[in-house]
Amino acid sequence: WRDWSSDVCSSDLKRSYEFLKECKLKKASNPKQREENRGKKELAEQIKNRRALQLEGGKHGIELSFKQDIDFIAYFQAYLDRYRKKDARILVACFHKFKQFLQESEIKLLQARNLNEELAEDFKEFLEASLNGESPANYFKKFKKVLRQAVRDKIISSNPAAELTAKRHEGLKKDILNFDEIQLLAATPANNEQMKRAFLFCCLTGLRYVDIKALTWQSINGQVLKCKQSKTSKDVTIVLNDSALNLLGKPKKGAAAVFNLPSYTSCLKGLKSWCKAAGIQKHITWHCARHSFATNIIFYGSDVNSASSLLGHSSLAYTQRYLRIANELKEKAVQNLPSISRSEEHTSELQSR
Repeated sequence: WRDWSSDVCSSDLKRSYEFLKECKLKKASNPKQREENRGKKELAEQIKNRRALQLEGGKHGIELSFKQDIDFIAYFQAYLDRYRKKDARILVACFHKFKQFLQESEIKLLQARNLNEELAEDFKEFLEASLNGESPANYFKKFKKVLRQAVRDKIISSNPAAELTAKRHEGLKKDILNFDEIQLLAATPANNEQMKRAFLFCCLTGLRYVDIKALTWQSINGQVLKCKQSKTSKDVTIVLNDSALNLLGKPKKGAAAVFNLPSYTSCLKGLKSWCKAAGIQKHITWHCARHSFATNIIFYGSDVNSASSLLGHSSLAYTQRYLRIANELKEKAVQNLPSISRSEEHTSELQSR
């Protein structure tokens, strides 16, 4: 089977062929695979037509831009389909975040001609706002990798993200809410009650935004929550305390969503205004709820292995970060104990007893 070929006549009248490995079709056994094949056929047709125009223009000395009408999402998907390296999981996660970014930016079709530095900058800021730790930098690095390949494939003439670098959030201290602050938020009205209950629920369970948005009632059985994490595909089991159960609201049938949340961008805006109304000055993102849950359960006595299991971490190294922060908070709590001052008269009175 041949992907597709475009027969062209060179100056010496010899026939040559051009093959697109990224458009190779797979045997379709389900609707999703058939849809992927249709997308690849469309991509191949677009590339073929643009190549024909370029060759025709070359005959008349006309320099035409190449492949600018290509659907970049289809190109990205084709790149993923043939990618076989160990970091494929991060690349797939980056692709999903990029599609989420386009959806929330109301961009339904992204042609290669519209890939510019402004869009790359907006995506970088989206990653920095919606992710924590090293994820923004890691995802954006993979995005730049795809763009570099697009340059090599002549989909775009230059890499619009070449001079951009996403930040690495090394520290977690500013992202931690203690229980007094969580209680303060609970007592403060928010513009979106669903958003408020969902965020507080994440503070008590450690769920990410993507997991809380997808959470359905079939994942909850009595006081036990079982779900598969979208980011790592790991199963987690959490026993819900009374506060978490009260935040769930009235139970519904299995496939119904537990919380009806708007987009991440809308939730983030609502969260910021809610925290401002509560007088909390920290830089709070949705992922802060997960950081707070991890730190607080260790602070109040959970061991690292239990915390790691609840968070669905693949390595204890991730959980150790929260252990260090919890220990620092304990030290700070001891240092903040009120000082004891006793007068000589009071000391003598105690000794006489």
